[in-house]
Amino acid sequence: MDTEPERCAMRIIAENTKGVLRDITTVIAGHGANILMVNQEIFDSGPHTGMGELYIEYEPGPDREQLVLDLEAITSVRDVKSFQPFGDIFGSRVIIIGGGAQVAQVALGAVNEADRHNIRGERISVDTIPLVGERTLALAVDAVSRLPRASILVLAGSIMGGEISKAVDRVREAGIPVIALKMAGTVPQHADLVVTDPIQAGVFAVMHVSSKAVFDINRVRGREF
Repeated sequence: MDTEPERCAMRIIAENTKGVLRDITTVIAGHGANILMVNQEIFDSGPHTGMGELYIEYEPGPDREQLVLDLEAITSVRDVKSFQPFGDIFGSRVIIIGGGAQVAQVALGAVNEADRHNIRGERISVDTIPLVGERTLALAVDAVSRLPRASILVLAGSIMGGEISKAVDRVREAGIPVIALKMAGTVPQHADLVVTDPIQAGVFAVMHVSSKAVFDINRVRGREF
């Protein structure tokens, strides 16, 4: 029976100089590890101000301990620590975008339902951001397909359409289902599912993400509740 390959994570703190990323990835490749995810940023506060942080999730090669030692031996690297990958800690992500009051109600349903599943050992997290304006919302919706572990999007508002609807289509093309509240505008026509009750929309979103729930958005796609 096939099993998923082990997924590991590490955080590397290094000097912010040219060639650092090249040196680090060369060592990782030399150990036969396969990089699955990379996040890089510069510290703007704290003891590492001005230095770079590189968070990597990867499939390890035959010797993880030696990989860490060889990374620490790079002149520009200051610290290397191993961690559990984000998927093991925060799990799948439910993303909620829209107006403040509606977002809060969708989040209420999603958080309560996620709590029920997480008590049983799952890992489902809920991320929200209240926004206004067609362009602002369209940019946020488009960004969902680039968010690590984003599993479903809920659009909560009173009116959405135009560029937001086009962004919804792109998110769905990326394989992320979209639930929309019943609202004015064209977004409901582009969503996988339309739900009138915002609390129920949050519950549906978590149930779809859950590996233990029986709800599957693919079986009710195009319907309105």
